[in-house]
Amino acid sequence: MSLDSENFTIDLRRLRLLREVERRGTVAATAAALHLTPSAVSQQLAGLARELDVPLLERVGRGVRLTGQARVLLTHADAVSAQLEKARADLVAFDAGTVGEVRIGSLASTIAALVGPAMRRLRHDRPGLRLLVRERDAVAAVAGLDAGDLDVVVAVDHPGGPRRDDARYDRVDLLTDVLDVLLPAEHPLAGRDALALRELADEEWIAAASDDACTQITVAACAAAGFAPDVRHHTLEYDALAALVAAGAGAALVPRMAHPLRPSGLRVIPLAGPSPARSIYAATRAGRGTDAPTAAVLEELRRVAAERPDATP
Repeated sequence: MSLDSENFTIDLRRLRLLREVERRGTVAATAAALHLTPSAVSQQLAGLARELDVPLLERVGRGVRLTGQARVLLTHADAVSAQLEKARADLVAFDAGTVGEVRIGSLASTIAALVGPAMRRLRHDRPGLRLLVRERDAVAAVAGLDAGDLDVVVAVDHPGGPRRDDARYDRVDLLTDVLDVLLPAEHPLAGRDALALRELADEEWIAAASDDACTQITVAACAAAGFAPDVRHHTLEYDALAALVAAGAGAALVPRMAHPLRPSGLRVIPLAGPSPARSIYAATRAGRGTDAPTAAVLEELRRVAAERPDATP
């Protein structure tokens, strides 16, 4: 093998032998220290010299001395050994969940409420653990999980989404996020402590796209109350939705996790009786939850969710 070969490689065990010869001065002393025969040591070093096509040892009296090429080689061997020790330490740390990379796909509202706070804690407690966050709606997040582009998703239950008993995923239920009515502050019903949804049957409504989970929950809740909402405006961002409500463009149902909303002139009113809600969960591909870095992320998400004062378990 020539030094300019694309397949250039070095047997690390032979490099260790060369290092021992440098320390001990003779092949015999090296062999005794490593519980080998002098013949075995000589054969290994001769093989290394042939592989590299450079001389490594020269006779000096009854001992040997390293050539200039051998000393250059050992300089790099030290760097390789140090890198191998770092790799060993990183593998141990990975098993402890303190290093690694976890790719997370999440809704914007759950990034703000769950993923961001979990990341802050993990950066403090496990600085070697790297989280990469991608904003994805529930459908795109699960698709990314299936494709292997994401390791963890934080999503909301939606029609067509994975069931709790789907064997393809390991699922961690995080919280139930209740939806409240959002009205402009000057609305005639804005002073109420609670509202029955049917009292808003004649209102115009603001919602996200028709396939959005919150929109589907809103439509289903209104249907249960005996009416179909007259949705006039569509927006994907909660502050934009709140701005339209504050402008008097209509009513909306907004999850508590989306608060605080920046626009002023709003009134948030809980619904009387059972409230519509969305189920927030984290999921991984089946078996991935036993991976230590992923398990650490899931546990921190669970802890953050449990501490939220607005969350219903």
